[in-house]
Amino acid sequence: MLQILKTTSGVIRSLRIYYGQRGHASAMDRLYGQFINRGDLVFDIGSHVGDRVASFCRLGARVVAVEPQPAMVAVLRLLYGRNPAVAIEPIAVGREAGSARIMINPGNPTVSTASQDFITAARDAPGWEKQRWTRTVDVAMTTLDALIEKHGKPAFMKIDVEGFEAEVLAGLAEPVRAISFEFTTIQREVARTCIERCLALGYGRFNAALGESQSLTHESWIGGDAIANWLAALPHAANSGDIYARLP
Repeated sequence: MLQILKTTSGVIRSLRIYYGQRGHASAMDRLYGQFINRGDLVFDIGSHVGDRVASFCRLGARVVAVEPQPAMVAVLRLLYGRNPAVAIEPIAVGREAGSARIMINPGNPTVSTASQDFITAARDAPGWEKQRWTRTVDVAMTTLDALIEKHGKPAFMKIDVEGFEAEVLAGLAEPVRAISFEFTTIQREVARTCIERCLALGYGRFNAALGESQSLTHESWIGGDAIANWLAALPHAANSGDIYARLP
């Protein structure tokens, strides 16, 4: 019963954060409107409670919403299960098909993760002292390539999987038009690996957004070395954000 109460409280917290902020939706639409055209296919890897799904739908995209947490899948099905433009995949994504163990933070499901290294990095980090991962669930895992084979090639992919981003990108053989992936200042090395993977795939232009600002940091798009240097120079208090990559 206590676990159910914690999970419910965590879901309500996420809904309040991601749907309850005035101006959040319009700012998100302006940001993603730079990457998405009406009729595009978009992959949302790590959909959580689906605020990005909502934005992609408002922009007229078809969306594949990928989320392994059972409680979050239930929310996605409640909010978008009847939307013919949204396909919900209750699955994890990694470098190869198989299974993954998701470590769930019931009080703050935003930071649930398939990465033990992420939890280790958070354990002693300032600002993360109250985070607790107290449940696990084993789920099926697929790859980006397999999702593309099933649903088609997207124009844009958003990847936000709490320290598992490099594993997700390792399962992509060919680039799509543009992608974003989350970074955290407690695991900058994961983001650096993602940048290197993007460069290997042919991405040459990068930008970033801090936290939930929904705005790009750099006036002009910059190269891989420049975005890596920017990431290295960020203060720990910056906490997290997203790096965007475009084909040249």
